[in-house]
Amino acid sequence: MADRTNGEITIEADKAKIMNVIADLPLYPQWSEGVESVEVLDETPDGRPDRARFKFSSGPIKDTYILKYSWHGDDSVDWTLEEGGVIKQQDGTYTLTDDGNGSVTVAYDLLVELSVPMIGMIRKKAEKMIVKTALQGLKARVDSL
Repeated sequence: MADRTNGEITIEADKAKIMNVIADLPLYPQWSEGVESVEVLDETPDGRPDRARFKFSSGPIKDTYILKYSWHGDDSVDWTLEEGGVIKQQDGTYTLTDDGNGSVTVAYDLLVELSVPMIGMIRKKAEKMIVKTALQGLKARVDSL
């Protein structure tokens, strides 16, 4: 069973601006390390992605997978793996909390399980790096807008 990895970062912006960056999946290759391309397959009635195909490559991990999204306004978004190859489970959440001072704390929670064996310590280190670089990339992207 895979363990959850999480992290958080504070971004000086409102929740809507941050969630708009998170929802713009096709632009992930510009700021999310390892993501080579994203194709939105279906949208929700409000225009946010419902399902998307990702092409990912980082170190020894290369995969194409489909994620299913569940949006909760500008407060949070959850996703789960619908289809993958090397990645056999992926559940994640971004949760945005208004700090009341013009900034928002973004928490990122991720669970990934691979179909290939990997030493637990190495897997955990890789997951922590994924979460850290994703949060830093998100902050840099929001700050650049």
